[in-house]
Amino acid sequence: MPRNWGPCQMPIPPRITDNSEMCPLPAAFTRAVRRIRLGQIPTAMTPLAFKDITDRLGRWPFPARLDGVVGIATGGVVPAALVARQLGLELKVMALNYRDDANEPRFPEPKLLSAVPDLGAWRRILLVDDVWVSGRSWHTARAALPPDIEVLPFVLKGQVDWALIRDVDGCVQWPWRVYT
Repeated sequence: MPRNWGPCQMPIPPRITDNSEMCPLPAAFTRAVRRIRLGQIPTAMTPLAFKDITDRLGRWPFPARLDGVVGIATGGVVPAALVARQLGLELKVMALNYRDDANEPRFPEPKLLSAVPDLGAWRRILLVDDVWVSGRSWHTARAALPPDIEVLPFVLKGQVDWALIRDVDGCVQWPWRVYT
């Protein structure tokens, strides 16, 4: 197959659109191709070792007097479980969705997919996600929680003060996720 031919055995047009008439492709694929052409996707993901993550968690200066941990599913479930275990706190989860597997927004705004957990007597919580890209998922989750609860942010990776990992650029491979 020639180098510039796509999966439908047809030449790739100079500019792919989401609804290419030459070869109908899934929108996520065409967005990924566009991002590669624009140089926005690194060619490789950085693998992270589980022990490195847990060692960093062991050294992190978590805030005092937390009542519990709430994880944002799906990506924040494992990070929230690790944090809750590290701090000896209970864990609750709420499900949101915003980005697809290619890290592209799936919807205009994140969508709440589950009931908001009953926090009972919790008054100060850590709201945990895996990454902070735009903060939209975290802010949507925060807005769904009771307004009288003090909610503190924590993510494993991002360019924010409350991110455990700020020294790795680009996408990462989490040790608990299968990549195909």
